[in-house]
Amino acid sequence: SKVSRDTLYEGVNGLLDASAKKKRGFLETVELQIGLKNYDPQKDKRFSGTVKLKHIPRPKMKVCILGDQQHCDEAKANNVDFMDAEALKKLNKNKKLVKKLAKSYDAFLASESLIKQIPRLLGPGLNKAGKFPALLSHQESMIGKIEEVKSTIKFQMKKVLCLSVAVGHVGMKSDELAQNVNLSINFLVSLLKKNWQNVRSLHVKSSMGPPQRLY
Repeated sequence: SKVSRDTLYEGVNGLLDASAKKKRGFLETVELQIGLKNYDPQKDKRFSGTVKLKHIPRPKMKVCILGDQQHCDEAKANNVDFMDAEALKKLNKNKKLVKKLAKSYDAFLASESLIKQIPRLLGPGLNKAGKFPALLSHQESMIGKIEEVKSTIKFQMKKVLCLSVAVGHVGMKSDELAQNVNLSINFLVSLLKKNWQNVRSLHVKSSMGPPQRLY
């Protein structure tokens, strides 16, 4: 990485110190902000990729299970929000209601029997919102899978040369935040056509704090 350990910790500690001095009434999210160069969003292939971070960046992220009977029972037992096929049918492919559902949650997990029916039951709404459910099988732990979803971040190149992604929050220890930031940077650079030659700038910033430059 072209971001030295010292620079990384300077940025992370600077951010956490600033946040501690001005306590907010909510848990500030920490974003990694990336400026790109030598990249033409019109011509060059737009990249996207997901990576699992070591520490959950958004603990308050809301996940809903679209489940078969067994998964709905398991969700109920674990205090996790869920909907069964009947509940989805009741939305009647109503665009407004599907949009509202998509807005209510950050992510969805669906049982195998249900995932194939989602386009038929809900139409394209969840997909349009970028929240098409991930598969939840009966072989894996539901809570484990939810933790995995909460730990995973997505880099997606849009039409502009800057992007930002949530990589942590101000309640983290500096080591945890630094690990997440470092992993995110290395993964992002691996997605770029010319790696570091495509990176113009890197900053970390908490919701209300000043940006800290890393590169």
